[in-house]
Amino acid sequence: MTAETLESVAPLSAKPLSARVGFGASGLGTLTWNIPDDTAHAILQEAYAAGYRYFDTSPLYGHGLSELRLGRFLRTLPRDRYLLSTKVGRYLVAPRPGETLDPGQWVAPLGLKPVLDYSYDATMRALEQSVNRLGIGSIDIVYIHDLDRRNLGAAFDRCYAQALDGAYRALDGLRRSGDIKAIGVGLNEADVATDLIRDCDLDVVMLAGRYTLLEQGALTTFLPLATQRHVDVVVAGVFNSGILAKGPGSGGHYDYGEAPPDIVARVQGIATACAAHGVSMAAAAVQFPFGHPAVRTVVVGMSRLPSVRQNMAWFHETIPTALWAQLKAQGLLAAEAPTPQDKLVL
Repeated sequence: MTAETLESVAPLSAKPLSARVGFGASGLGTLTWNIPDDTAHAILQEAYAAGYRYFDTSPLYGHGLSELRLGRFLRTLPRDRYLLSTKVGRYLVAPRPGETLDPGQWVAPLGLKPVLDYSYDATMRALEQSVNRLGIGSIDIVYIHDLDRRNLGAAFDRCYAQALDGAYRALDGLRRSGDIKAIGVGLNEADVATDLIRDCDLDVVMLAGRYTLLEQGALTTFLPLATQRHVDVVVAGVFNSGILAKGPGSGGHYDYGEAPPDIVARVQGIATACAAHGVSMAAAAVQFPFGHPAVRTVVVGMSRLPSVRQNMAWFHETIPTALWAQLKAQGLLAAEAPTPQDKLVL
């Protein structure tokens, strides 16, 4: 492992923005609406033209639909021009005759059923399926997906042990053989990510929603350990389910649900400070994580064409250091949180 994992796993010599900004492909799986195939393809074309060179997907996203759509687009590009990651922890099966499929959070997923399984054989099966759907033989980063209490509940301890003995062991063998470049975990809980860094030889952690403009709890243990162990951090969920993009009172959710009053009040304070400095709150949200040296990449999801350029514009917006200072002075940002410089260098 090195601190350059996301830069070195693929020789992206022609990439204008390297792998600092990532395209999260969950929306291509009909996360928020029944996005047509041609629209999904147009969004990917626009994203590549805008400078996105890291693309992340999962079998869970639309029960394979995201991988199919992403692979169809990426196969039109030279393989050394992009970075690709997918996830294990679920493989897909056809439903039994007469079985009613649960679409989960997807509006119009494929007619396949996800099976949660972190065992060795299931991991190899899941990855083989992903390679077939993507139509791309070399995957740069493979994440062990959703290995946290939020997603697993009472099954967490069992799944954690199974993942160490099964999924991690399978991926470590593939990394040693050169079939994959890097092993990661993608989850929502910083404490579990900390345990996994201690228990596994990880290259990358994708942490969703736990190191954002709204929450900096990951500063206490997770980020220092990631820095010490030279584990790259990919930050996802920077809008905390939307509230940092839409703002308080505008229908933005927090942590996949309705925002409680204390969160709404906190976001209102952040929004007021941003407005005083002429800064988009969403721009502050996507740029804030880059202040920490462990953070290599910020991934944002998008499923509508206007969002592609808008998200990239937020990455480029100039944010004065005075904004970070004001947020800290008002107790809206952890005093010890490192912040980006005036001009974010991508």
